[in-house]
Amino acid sequence: MTESRPPFPPFDAQTAAQKVQAAEDAWNSRDPHRVSLAYTVDSVWRNRDRFLHGRDEIGAFLTDKWNW
Repeated sequence: MTESRPPFPPFDAQTAAQKVQAAEDAWNSRDPHRVSLAYTVDSVWRNRDRFLHGRDEIGAFLTDKWNW
Protein backbone atom coordinates (compact mmCIF):
# COMPACT_ATOMS: atom_id res chain seq x y z
CA MET A 1 0.00 0.00 0.00
CA THR A 2 1.40 3.38 -0.94
CA GLU A 3 0.77 6.29 1.30
CA SER A 4 1.07 9.80 0.03
CA ARG A 5 0.69 13.01 1.92
CA PRO A 6 1.56 15.97 -0.28
CA PRO A 7 3.37 18.25 -0.54
CA PHE A 8 6.40 16.25 -1.60
CA PRO A 9 10.09 17.20 -1.56
CA PRO A 10 11.92 19.13 -2.71
CA PHE A 11 10.17 21.80 -0.68
CA ASP A 12 10.09 25.51 -1.26
CA ALA A 13 9.17 27.96 1.49
CA GLN A 14 5.44 27.63 0.83
CA THR A 15 5.27 23.83 0.65
CA ALA A 16 7.58 23.46 3.67
CA ALA A 17 5.24 25.70 5.65
CA GLN A 18 2.27 23.56 4.53
CA LYS A 19 4.02 20.36 5.65
CA VAL A 20 4.92 21.86 9.05
CA GLN A 21 1.37 23.16 9.54
CA ALA A 22 -0.09 19.73 8.75
CA ALA A 23 2.19 18.15 11.37
CA GLU A 24 1.27 20.80 13.96
CA ASP A 25 -2.43 20.33 13.24
CA ALA A 26 -2.14 16.57 13.73
CA TRP A 27 -0.30 16.93 17.07
CA ASN A 28 -2.66 19.65 18.29
CA SER A 29 -5.65 17.43 17.54
CA ARG A 30 -4.40 15.04 20.25
CA ASP A 31 -5.77 12.22 18.14
CA PRO A 32 -3.26 9.36 18.57
CA HIS A 33 -4.33 7.63 15.36
CA ARG A 34 -4.00 10.81 13.30
CA VAL A 35 -0.58 11.55 14.75
CA SER A 36 0.66 7.99 14.23
CA LEU A 37 -0.22 8.18 10.53
CA ALA A 38 2.49 10.82 10.14
CA TYR A 39 5.08 8.11 10.80
CA THR A 40 6.07 5.10 8.74
CA VAL A 41 4.78 1.66 9.66
CA ASP A 42 8.28 0.67 10.75
CA SER A 43 9.10 3.80 12.77
CA VAL A 44 11.05 3.45 16.00
CA TRP A 45 10.54 5.99 18.76
CA ARG A 46 12.54 6.38 21.92
CA ASN A 47 10.93 7.88 24.99
CA ARG A 48 13.40 7.90 27.84
CA ASP A 49 14.11 4.22 28.47
CA ARG A 50 11.28 2.90 26.31
CA PHE A 51 11.43 2.02 22.62
CA LEU A 52 8.25 1.98 20.55
CA HIS A 53 8.10 0.09 17.27
CA GLY A 54 5.55 0.92 14.60
CA ARG A 55 2.38 2.93 14.38
CA ASP A 56 0.34 0.71 16.69
CA GLU A 57 2.75 1.14 19.59
CA ILE A 58 3.09 4.87 18.89
CA GLY A 59 -0.70 5.24 18.89
CA ALA A 60 -1.07 3.23 22.11
CA PHE A 61 1.67 5.28 23.79
CA LEU A 62 0.03 8.57 22.80
CA THR A 63 -3.38 7.31 23.90
CA ASP A 64 -1.99 6.46 27.36
CA LYS A 65 -0.07 9.73 27.54
CA TRP A 66 -3.02 11.94 26.64
CA ASN A 67 -5.59 10.08 28.76
CA TRP A 68 -3.94 10.45 32.15
